[in-house]
Formats: sequence, structure tokens, C-alpha cells
Amino acid sequence: MQFNHGNMVGPSLAAELASLAGRGWDHGSAAAVLRGHGVRRPDLSVEASRRLGEWAARLRAPFAAEDVKGRCEAINALLEAATQRMTLSTHDGHKPHLHFASDHDDVVARVTAITAGGLAIFTVESEGGRLGACARAGCPEVFVDTSRNGRRAYCSARCGNHDAVQRHRSAARRQAR
Repeated sequence: MQFNHGNMVGPSLAAELASLAGRGWDHGSAAAVLRGHGVRRPDLSVEASRRLGEWAARLRAPFAAEDVKGRCEAINALLEAATQRMTLSTHDGHKPHLHFASDHDDVVARVTAITAGGLAIFTVESEGGRLGACARAGCPEVFVDTSRNGRRAYCSARCGNHDAVQRHRSAARRQAR
């Protein structure tokens, strides 16, 4: 499955914010994530950072959902909380794309709309799959699976290797008994 990079801003921003919330919310890191994803006017007051941190914690739900129905329900709850209207835009030379918030909204309103709307579009395109939470116990990372087969279970090769080593050591201990 090939993914349109332009449609990836919302889900990848959602994954980074949700992972940051899982690691421990940090105002400076949150602002850096927003800048890294090209969010316009990414300045965060202390209050805006607090609100965005609460939203980021809510973003974890679709990534951790057990099945497609649960993922859709989680995204519907996000959409209900975050979006008021959609418009088509062609600003800055981009191809037509959807905006889920007004450019005049504050940064938190724009980010909640971008992430909820982006997750919804991505979920439609991926037929309900390809969002995940790392399978390594204790890892707070979530991810958007753009792999060829869509069966990713870990946020990184490092976490996958860690679990493989743990499974190998457990099997060796059982065999030694």
C-alpha cells in the first residue's frame, strides 16, 4: 500500500504527540514536534501546552485499540471533540487538501483538528489498520505503520530486538531446567 505523504501529517503528528504524552509531557519537546511537522504559529503558552498535553494523552486510544471497531470509535470521539467544520484549501502552492479548522483558530484547536481529521482519513485509506502501540512491555511509543505488509508490532527495530532477546533468554532458561 502506497501512502500519500500529504495525508500523513495528521497521523504522524498524532503519533509523535501521543508518544510524547506516554514518555512524560514536556513543553519544549511539544513545541519542537509542532515545528517539525510544519504547524503554523506553533508557539505554546503554558496553558496551551497543558491543553495539548491532555489532547495528546487522548490520542493514544486509536493506536492502542484492539480492533478496527475500537479504533473507529476512538477516532470518532476525537473527531467529535476536535472538529467543527472542514474546508478545501490550496494555500502555499499545495494541491487541494482538507482543513479541519480555521487558520484563525489557536494552535491547540488547529492541532486537535489536524490530528483527529488526519487519523480519520488515514484509517479510511488503510482500511482500519496500520496504527499501533509498541508491543515491548513498558515502551510508551505509538506509530503509524507504513511498512509494505502492514504488520508492524514494534515502534523500532531496537524494541523488536529487545523482545527477541528476552524471548530467547526465557526459552534458554526453561530449557536449562
